[in-house]
Amino acid sequence: MAKAKITAFFCKECGYESSKWMGQCPACKEWNTLVEEPVAKKETASRSKGLLKTKPVLIDEISLEEKDRIPTGFKELDRVLGDGIVAGSLVLVGGDPGIGKSTLLLQVCRNLAASNNKILYISGEESLKQIKMRAARIGGITGELLFQCETNLENIEETIKEVKPDVVVIDSIQTMFSEAVTAAPGSVSQVRESTNLLMQIGKSMGIAIFIVGHVTKEGVVAGPRVLEHMVDTVLYFEGERNASYRILRGVKNRFGSTNEIGVFEMQESGLAEVENPSEFMLNGRPQGASGAVVACSLEGTRPILLEVQALVTETSFNMPRRTAAGTDYNRVNLLMAVLEKRCHYQMGHMDAYINIAGGMKMNEPAIDLAIVMALVSSYKDRPLDSKTIVFGEVGLSGEVRAVSMAEQRVNEAVKLGFETCILPQVCLDKMKKKGKINLLGVSSVREAMELF
Repeated sequence: MAKAKITAFFCKECGYESSKWMGQCPACKEWNTLVEEPVAKKETASRSKGLLKTKPVLIDEISLEEKDRIPTGFKELDRVLGDGIVAGSLVLVGGDPGIGKSTLLLQVCRNLAASNNKILYISGEESLKQIKMRAARIGGITGELLFQCETNLENIEETIKEVKPDVVVIDSIQTMFSEAVTAAPGSVSQVRESTNLLMQIGKSMGIAIFIVGHVTKEGVVAGPRVLEHMVDTVLYFEGERNASYRILRGVKNRFGSTNEIGVFEMQESGLAEVENPSEFMLNGRPQGASGAVVACSLEGTRPILLEVQALVTETSFNMPRRTAAGTDYNRVNLLMAVLEKRCHYQMGHMDAYINIAGGMKMNEPAIDLAIVMALVSSYKDRPLDSKTIVFGEVGLSGEVRAVSMAEQRVNEAVKLGFETCILPQVCLDKMKKKGKINLLGVSSVREAMELF
């Protein structure tokens, strides 16, 4: 009789392996995450055959040079990566289908090839003709940019050793498979094994590798969570499909900050950088409308101005409805409770809708004061001056607390022509340069309400 195929259960979140199914993973404590898959073959030791052997070295023997960072040709992407691509790094790029991951990476490959870098673009989802059609849309390609349609990792490994490129793009990791694993492509075992093999190739040969990962309906990269622990950098490409802008956000970066974002705009010729996101987000702002307040949030070291909109109306139901788009729903309820308790505004019978215009998502506490003033502006139906910008954190006692990098926020407001800035009194006292703008410091929510 034929020998039965041996299977095991793997956790989709952390990669934990078990011989039997369990409702809860004992490693990460997540429920219903174990899936049954064939066990990898034992002859996987041969996969390291041919890889370059390494030897231990002293810290003084390791040299750092400027060329270890390769500029991508996109300042926005370089900022998120930490000033360029690091040789030998493994970067995971995730995002919704059709958001522009492949377009962005193809444009990066075009820029790198034009800078005398050898690039290898491997696609497991598109044919060469489809890639050429997309390349014709983004513009001409010059230099050593090689394309290959392949899903077998053993063949890809041979190609990389033969070509010896500077940067490799794998699109996508869910389509790749290794012959050492009997599971289907896209499964937990294949994704983990494929990423491990690519990591060994990149680290041993000093090649930067970008891998594209699909996301699930929960918004995380499909496959085991251990995939994000294996790579050096995790980038998420976000944005509404019906909107023109895209945001590249780093959630993990071993070579730079995870607080930076890059803003792009989808055009007919591909993705274009948005060097001034504040002006882009405030484009088309209504004049003289109640409930609209301009706030200043901070993403890493970049101040971004955005419009906070509020609509407060009497409810037609027994329980008022509260909706928040682009910010934390519970934070909005907290701020409305502060207004009722500290300022005696009767909002318990009011519907409240909060929206960050442009589809931006901001959870920084610095926009608390702007949300509060937008709510009161809509409640009183009294607009705030369109040349006024607001930022500050609001506490439960109704106090307005200090925020970081207040001078940078004020300077950004001056660049865009704002004339008045409402900010925490603590920040105003610590500022060295006042700038050409009228600064109004407030220490409590009541003082801010008196400005209407």
